[in-house]
Amino acid sequence: MANRELILLAFDESQTLHLMERALQAVDNDVAVVRDYEGLVRTLDESSPALLLIGETFDNRNGIETAIGQLERFPTLPVLLFADKDTTGLAKAVLSAGLSGYLYPPLKMDDIVAAVKRALARARHLGDWIRREVKRTTTSLEKRASISEAEQARLESIITNIEDGVIVLDDNLNIMLANRVAREAFALGDTNLGSKLVTDVISHPDLRAMLAKSAEGAVKYYEINFDDGRVFNAQHTPIPKIGSAITMQDITYLKRLDQMKNDFVHTVSHDLRSPLTAVLGYAELVERVGPLTDQQKEFLHRVQGSVQNITTLVNDLLDLGRLESGFDTRREAVQLENVLQYSLGLLDSLIQKKNIHLKQEIAPSLPALRANPIRLRQMIDNLIGNAIKYASQDGKVGVQISTTGNQIILKVTDDGPGIPREEQSHIFDKFYRGSNVADTKGTGLGLAIVKSIVDSHHGRVWVESTLGRGASFCVVLPASEP
Repeated sequence: MANRELILLAFDESQTLHLMERALQAVDNDVAVVRDYEGLVRTLDESSPALLLIGETFDNRNGIETAIGQLERFPTLPVLLFADKDTTGLAKAVLSAGLSGYLYPPLKMDDIVAAVKRALARARHLGDWIRREVKRTTTSLEKRASISEAEQARLESIITNIEDGVIVLDDNLNIMLANRVAREAFALGDTNLGSKLVTDVISHPDLRAMLAKSAEGAVKYYEINFDDGRVFNAQHTPIPKIGSAITMQDITYLKRLDQMKNDFVHTVSHDLRSPLTAVLGYAELVERVGPLTDQQKEFLHRVQGSVQNITTLVNDLLDLGRLESGFDTRREAVQLENVLQYSLGLLDSLIQKKNIHLKQEIAPSLPALRANPIRLRQMIDNLIGNAIKYASQDGKVGVQISTTGNQIILKVTDDGPGIPREEQSHIFDKFYRGSNVADTKGTGLGLAIVKSIVDSHHGRVWVESTLGRGASFCVVLPASEP
């Protein structure tokens, strides 16, 4: 026997109420009648009627508004309205309210039964559709969850087995994951690190310094040195909606190769100075032995020029070796503008030779630097010497010194050929020469020395250039504390 469906009638006492009650009972429906608003609300809360049939006026209330209120509580409940008569706009009001339909006199029992059956059939169809969608969505979510768990397992396996150290942190710098390499690097063993603050677990000073620096932004390069000689290149990068990640690559072998190369270059350069000095000395003595022909003098001058170029290269290599070895420890209070004027005095002959228009902009009352004055002069000589070298004949060179906060900014500009954009990231590398200035004489070490000097003074240097429109080299150095 089929389940009998409950039809709820919300009507004031009337002949229509009795007619509807008899008609619905005749087709095997259970019928419940409520005659006031409180009874309607209570009955809907306590039972689950298949349909609500409500009068246009119910308990001195507007039937449509009452139905809207109940549909907000039970959105899938089919509702029919019984109106006293069919008026203009009634159908629009019923549809706008979300009701299933409406009835109006004159009524027959068949009309009531047919309207109720249509509303129930529509409700069942809607319910079946909702159930199908819920099932489909649930299946899809289960499948996605299964895929997500598999992907998570693969990801954890990848992170665990890669040869780079990885530590994943949440927004509060609590450890979410640390792979094998990171655990071995910091001697963490197999202890559970979940939800522990990274600085509580790892006390390494370089890691703490990197985290402090990363408060200003993502850190792309930071060296972490260990007592056993290992060196890691570390990055601290934010991950949206997760937190951040520390990644570490072991660069110990690269450091050793670089040290071996530097030691070799330094040794060779040092050993070359004596024979070069001897060659230059004997070349100068040749003219004192006896008269030379013009061709012999030309050859001798070329030998002297070549030896001087090699000597300059050797001296640059030795300077670079001292800077990179950390032997440059001399520091004293230095006024950068005084060093600048001294360098410009030495370079005046070059400026006059190319008829360079030099523009200086020096801010007043500049603070002092705690620096090595010889290295600062070497830095300025290289920057302004390059600007003069690459500036056009009768060209322009600008030198500007300003301050911002507790920093001094030196800017040197020229109107030369500029630097191709793709080469600007290599311009401070040793022996690197721009492809558009390969014919200009130079060792390719000047800017490498500049960068080493700036780094040793805890500053920053960079270039801004547009091809064919000159270049600007900017140096930022921290002023000494008063």
